Formats: sequence, structure tokens, C-alpha cells
Amino acid sequence: MATMTEALTQIKQGAHEILLENELRTKLESDKPLRIKAGFDPTAPDLHLGHTVLLNKLRQFQNLGHKIFFLIGDFTGMIGDPTGKNVTRQPLSHEQVLENARTYQEQIYKILDPNTTQICFNSKWMNKMDATGLIKLAAQHTVARMLERDDFHKRYTNGQAIAIHEFLYPLIQGYDSVELRADIELGGTDQKFNLLVGRELQKHYGQKPQVVLTMPILEGLDGVQKMSKSLGNYIGIDEAPDEMFGKLMSTSDELMWRYIDLLSFKTPAQIQQWKKSVEQGANPRDIKIEFAQEIVERFHSQAAARQAHEQFVARFKQHKMPDNMPEITLTTEATHIPIANLLKEAGLTPSTSEAIRMIKQGAVKIDGERVTDRALSIKASSNHVYQVGKRRFARVFVSEQ
Repeated sequence: MATMTEALTQIKQGAHEILLENELRTKLESDKPLRIKAGFDPTAPDLHLGHTVLLNKLRQFQNLGHKIFFLIGDFTGMIGDPTGKNVTRQPLSHEQVLENARTYQEQIYKILDPNTTQICFNSKWMNKMDATGLIKLAAQHTVARMLERDDFHKRYTNGQAIAIHEFLYPLIQGYDSVELRADIELGGTDQKFNLLVGRELQKHYGQKPQVVLTMPILEGLDGVQKMSKSLGNYIGIDEAPDEMFGKLMSTSDELMWRYIDLLSFKTPAQIQQWKKSVEQGANPRDIKIEFAQEIVERFHSQAAARQAHEQFVARFKQHKMPDNMPEITLTTEATHIPIANLLKEAGLTPSTSEAIRMIKQGAVKIDGERVTDRALSIKASSNHVYQVGKRRFARVFVSEQ
């Protein structure tokens, strides 16, 4: 059993902020299993590596002897978390939310221990709350406080619409902490306001306020925007080993370290040794391979990781693809984009007619495979390496608006 100091060191590793650390110390010193809450809105099917930054920390709490409450926000999912949105978000149907929630339940045990994980749905208590109860809950927060939230403030200042139901989201998320009697709640840095609302509501209901622990947001493969399936810049934890390995190998050297710091289970000393070896002349690709194997093995198997590495080497080295190539994100309003349009928009050909001509000549490849169909359409939310001729390469992410 870890000492309080050892436990605190583990908990702080990789965390962005703890509010308040002295309260966390007090809770840890109580020497009793703590109730750790994390909420997930099932607004999209499948979990990706961005989600695992938080899930890994939850597993760490489990290893320290605490109980996890994995809250699926099936009620709040029908509102849609307005965090970071500059427009009112369209709510999902109840059927969509339940289907996405089912996928979450299937995937979380790739990381969490089922013996100390309790899955719960906030519809259990919110469906029982009548209009009177909701009005009493809304009375616990002011409009002025809501407008302190950065996204709401920007929208209000810019004259953009804020629907009344969006103000309910942080209140309901906070009330979830009351129902679960949470000792600690985890969330991304973009959730800080909502998590602090939970503290205030717990005080109002006579509970000891939860400690808030925020984790960094993981950038997607484009290295710019938050990892998101809708943006096509994600790595799903259920993806095939080859796809997962290839995507990790596609990251820039700079982004590689960000992923390693947030996702690797290597010790800080081991990661520091990796960084030192690169500073002394080692090829970052070698570190990337080790890291990619670690991630694929975690979600599949050691044999799958080894095979993914071998296939990557066979596909990319034998086709003599460059280690570094431009990374381009294209956005489409449709579900697919014609290959000729993609090549033009990615700057690999000057025109669609030239793209078609190059395809006819057999000079276009996707992930090393020759393209022969001039009418080929590329699905949105895809990520591939495109080659035109012998020297023009680009990794292109296609995202759907």
C-alpha cells in the first residue's frame, strides 16, 4: 500500500491542476477508499486516446485502492456540453445517446478494473427531478457567474445566442457530484468551471466539497485542435493495430513528446532518458517505434504490436516514404471527397485534371498502394499518406464539418 506522500506524487504526475491540494492531502490521510468521479457525455461513439489521458489517471486511483464512478451523462448528453462551443449545440436524441453509451461501456474495461468501477447514468436521478426541483437547482447559481465561463462570455460579448438550457449543463454536472457524494472529480482543463460548480453545490447540500483535478487536453494528429472523431484527427482505442501504429508513427517529432508525456506508462526517468538520447543524436523515429508498440500492446497484444511494426516497416520503408512530410487537414461538408479534389486541395497537384492524369499514369498512391480508380472518393474522418509521382508526399486528414 502506497504511503500518502507516494500516493500524492503519483496523483500529481501529469495532472494540470489540483483544487485544493491541502484538501486532497486530508482526504488521502483519512486512509479510506475515496469516491472518484469522472463524467463522460456519450455524444459520439467510440473512445480515443484523448479520452485515455483521463482514464489512465482513474486507473491510477484504482491501483491506490479507491473506487471509480464512471458517470455516463445520458441526461446531459441530450443537452450537449457547450464547453468550447461558439454556437448552440444541437441535442442528441435519447436513442443516439444510449447507443453511444453502450459503446463506452464495452471499451472502458480496456483500461479500468471492473471490480472497482461503477458505471452510472445521471438520468437515474435527473428523470426523477420535477420542475420544482430543477428551479431550486437553478436558484443556486447566478447568470453573472455563468457568464464568467470563457465560452459563454465570448458568445455573450459577440452577440451570439446562448440557449437557456445550456446554463443547466454545469448545474446538472455539479448536481451529479451531490448524488454520487464524490470526494474527487476529474476532468479536462476545459471542464474546470463545471467541476467547481460541483464543489459549490456540494457545500449547499451539506457535503464536504470534492477536490477538483484537471488533466491536460490531448491534441489530435494535426497537432493543433483537440483530438476529436468529428475532426478526423483521432486514434481510436478500438482501431486495428496497423492503423493505430501507423497513425502514431505519423506524428511530428514535437507532437510525439506530447503524446509520450501524456500517454506512456514509462517512468519520468525513462522518458527523460529517451529525450536525452535524441538530444545526443538518436533518431526520434526509434523512440516513436517503441512508443507506438507500447500503445498497440496496451489495447491489443504484444504479438499484434510486433506484427504492426513489421507491417509498417514493410509498407513505408520498402516504398521509400520520407520520415517527415507535410501534414494537411482538409474539411468537407460531404461524407466523402473525390480523390482528384483531395489531391488538388492538398497541393499535390495543380488541378483536378492533372490529378486525374496522374492517376491514369499510375503515379498516385495511398499508403503505398497504387490508385487506379479515377472516381475514387475518400471518406471523411480519414487519415492517409498520399503520394504523387516519386517525390510529392503528404499526410492528409479529412474531417467532416
